[in-house]
Amino acid sequence: MKLTTTPALDPGAPPPGTGSDFAELSRLVKSAGLMRRRRRYYAWKIGLNLLAFAGGWVAFAFLGNSWWQLFLAAFFAMMFTQLSFIGHDAGHKQIFRGRRANDATGMVHGGLVGLSYGWWIGTHNKHHANPNHEDEDPDVNIAALAFTRAQSGGKRGFLRWIAKYQAILFFPLLLLEGLNLHVSSVVAVWRRDVKRHKLEAALLLGHLAAYLTAVFVVLSPGTGFVFIAVHQCLWGLYMGCSFAPNHKGMPTLSAGHRLDFLRKQVLTSRDIRGGPVADFALGGLNYQIEHHLFPSMARPNLRHAQVIVREFCARHGIDYAQCGWLRSYGFVLRHLHSVGAPLRAAARVRS
Repeated sequence: MKLTTTPALDPGAPPPGTGSDFAELSRLVKSAGLMRRRRRYYAWKIGLNLLAFAGGWVAFAFLGNSWWQLFLAAFFAMMFTQLSFIGHDAGHKQIFRGRRANDATGMVHGGLVGLSYGWWIGTHNKHHANPNHEDEDPDVNIAALAFTRAQSGGKRGFLRWIAKYQAILFFPLLLLEGLNLHVSSVVAVWRRDVKRHKLEAALLLGHLAAYLTAVFVVLSPGTGFVFIAVHQCLWGLYMGCSFAPNHKGMPTLSAGHRLDFLRKQVLTSRDIRGGPVADFALGGLNYQIEHHLFPSMARPNLRHAQVIVREFCARHGIDYAQCGWLRSYGFVLRHLHSVGAPLRAAARVRS
């Protein structure tokens, strides 16, 4: 097993196959009523999101061809992320009990932001099954970044140069995350890697047509291209900043590890402090440990589950990682800098 940060990975872990600790924790959480659905919360959340989203486009049409539209570009970056959070919750069956209603909600929200819901579900489920596993988690197998020294050693050409200085380039690279999400969605639908590829293709085309029509009917070509660039870059930055603190800089697993489900999920995840502000800004992803242990738990129940999970981990000697939002980025950047160190050292030797 490979370590990429200081926390111990195996603090008294039980033998493989022992699930009694998680079963006990699960009973505590269920007895507290935290697995119940929160339909009223989601009705208000979805309704307010859609109202704000529609209001933004009304303001966009009213404002006309003006550079003040760049403020609305930032607003839409926020709204795209908030809508994506709802799609995320639907994908985990947090909103409704049945798969069909959740999928319908996820599809609609994916269409609103130009993402393939089916592609995202497949990728994200692999991440949840094996978080921070260097071979099986798609979130730590990204061409533009290296999360282990083995990955950095395998980089070649321009990607190797990026890996050397990835801590410095991390936030600039996140500006391209929105484009990456769109392209990955189109590729998955084009290759028919998703079940409802015809429906998803129609949603992606409908989004693209409506988006470009709105932008270039209201704005001049120059202002329109700048609006798109600002909107998409800020959306990518917001999305990346929402997901990056959750696992990056935490221990990385490799084949043959002996952690049970509970410890695998807790020891590779990090919670973020910040109260209601973080709850809103991060869409509940700030309770990453609880979310990974109970993926179908409704978002507003996660903060209540945190108290139970944290106390349970303390009683069982399991490291529970939690820190402030800004400090979490410090851990991420230090980890990326450390992974690129051998490449920088090799470059100095050659020079």
